[in-house]
Amino acid sequence: MKITITFLLLVVVQDLSALVGARAGDDDRFAYSGFTGANLTMDGTATVTPAGLLELTNGTLQLKGHAFHPTPLRFRNGGGAVRSFSASFVFGILSAYPDISAHGIVFVVSPTTNFSTALASQYLGLVNVTSNGDERNRVFGVELDTLQQDEFRDINDNHVGVDINGLISLNSSDAGYYDDQGSFKNLSLISHEEMRVWVDYEAVSNRINVTLAPLTMAKPAKPLISAVYNLSSVLTDMAYVGFSSATGSFNSRHYVLGFSFAMDVPAPDIDITKLPKLPREGPKARSKVLEIVLPIASAVVVFCLGTAVILFMRRRMKYSELKEDWEVEFGPHRFPYKDLHRATEGFRNKNLLGVGGFGRVYKGALPISDLEIAVKRVSHNSSQGMKEFIAEVASLGRLQNRNLVRLLGYCRRKGELLLVYEYMSNGSLDKYLYDQDIRPTLSWPQRFKIIKDIASGLLYLHEEWEKVVIHRDIKASNVLLDSGMNGRIGDFGLARLYNHGTDPQSTHVVGTIGYLAPELARTSKATPLTDVFAFGTFILEVTCGRRPIFQDAVGGQVMLVDWVLEHWRGGTLVDTVDANLHGDFVISEACVVLELGLMCSHPFVNARPNMRQVVQYLSKEVPLPELMPTNMSFHMLALTHNQGFDSYIQSYPSSSRASISAASLASQ
Repeated sequence: MKITITFLLLVVVQDLSALVGARAGDDDRFAYSGFTGANLTMDGTATVTPAGLLELTNGTLQLKGHAFHPTPLRFRNGGGAVRSFSASFVFGILSAYPDISAHGIVFVVSPTTNFSTALASQYLGLVNVTSNGDERNRVFGVELDTLQQDEFRDINDNHVGVDINGLISLNSSDAGYYDDQGSFKNLSLISHEEMRVWVDYEAVSNRINVTLAPLTMAKPAKPLISAVYNLSSVLTDMAYVGFSSATGSFNSRHYVLGFSFAMDVPAPDIDITKLPKLPREGPKARSKVLEIVLPIASAVVVFCLGTAVILFMRRRMKYSELKEDWEVEFGPHRFPYKDLHRATEGFRNKNLLGVGGFGRVYKGALPISDLEIAVKRVSHNSSQGMKEFIAEVASLGRLQNRNLVRLLGYCRRKGELLLVYEYMSNGSLDKYLYDQDIRPTLSWPQRFKIIKDIASGLLYLHEEWEKVVIHRDIKASNVLLDSGMNGRIGDFGLARLYNHGTDPQSTHVVGTIGYLAPELARTSKATPLTDVFAFGTFILEVTCGRRPIFQDAVGGQVMLVDWVLEHWRGGTLVDTVDANLHGDFVISEACVVLELGLMCSHPFVNARPNMRQVVQYLSKEVPLPELMPTNMSFHMLALTHNQGFDSYIQSYPSSSRASISAASLASQ
């Protein structure tokens, strides 16, 4: 009897042990094949759709979204080294444009789910200007990035990267996979197709493997990225796993369809038959029956018409354009698509001048006149506001000033807008400032002349034309150089027009971080003085040879305006001039330009000069007012924080000096 009781007790103990072990295992692993009913920790724009999709962003510009498994996982055994782990997820990115998107998705392992201080746009909702790369973040990530950012040393605009505590990748690769023969196959992250990612960390070898493949394909044998890094120096004992994503200036949506994770063993398989479907952009896909039957039936009917008719129709379609009745009034500004196609040799890659935030730019020469042009191809997927936009294009085509790149006209096809500009043979100014291995260093007389050219162009836009034109994106990359190295303002894609004497209307805050005036957060109104603010940053950039936000010697993020201001206060203003000039510059002119840059970049609107005053200062018609310490007492971070500049507040890090008191504010 005793033996029987003992045996039963052993069986019960074993059963209880097995039950406890199963629960412990469940705590270390999970699998979501769709997210209907999932109890995720989410913030920002993240939500679970009725179809079961985890939607990280919903197309709203300049916002971020996060979603995490609700409970933290134990990444260390007894406080020792980080354990092996494996993750797998299925994602999809939908963009309103066929070849550009608004940033991407990051798979994240983090000690916290609070990313309230992180920025949207290129920071992907993960870090901000000052926290990027900070070892205290204790964050590991795998980014699926769809825009190239020089500040993060991105290799291109379609890559996968392994990130440690920030967005400068430890290792990165073009998006794609290796087939069974070891050949690399490219994938487009914004192809509107579902893709699957595997992330594996092997604790013994400290090896991180990242693998990417189309959804229906088995996991490739060779990983896309294989890097060695000891995550024991990064991850905390308990950490959360999930996703971060953000939008910038483009309408994009980021989705996760399924997600699985496990400690010490491969992640559970995701049942792809249960995954929700991505929303379809544009017309619905035809059924398989139609794809098979319709071509056969059509071939029988069309065969009798002959090959000649088919070729004729294809030729007509090749040059087809989209025209509406209201465009008659803009006829003189419209180019035939056929002419632009021939001018650019069919938009061949050899004629590609560059890829900007709003499309690709091609060099060409018009067939009859041989006039050299630059053609920008911009995608558009609706006619909403198109009449007003074309009206502004036609208006801007009437601008006549030697310091502006002339907008010659436009052409419109279904889903595509082509803007035609004068061709500038020496390209953009930023190449001469930052790509000096390819371009020669600009001399001081050249830089001073370019600054005066751009000032003259802005004065014309603000005061001398029939309407007020606000450019809204003054920066070195939008300043082009003609054959005589004269500076010209280009890229009027964000420009806004209004009549003299009227008040500008509120609009979306657009532009480039580092050039945005602080008051835009409060008023959302672009004015001539917001252009003046960007111009101030621009002339500091040209004089110092540094970007508006740069890294100091210890890797910290520094605002160029604050850096120049500190040197001015310390009496070492000349030390900020670009070292590539080797001291070959006119000190008095450089000091005037630097002090003028500080005046134009003043955080208080009423402290900035207008462009007519700027031109007078640069031409020495009027002496530059003396800068007083009390006039420059507010740092960018303090002001933007007080005015609620949510999306860009971290773009203006504080200086080493203390903030000014409320009494000082009143004295201003």
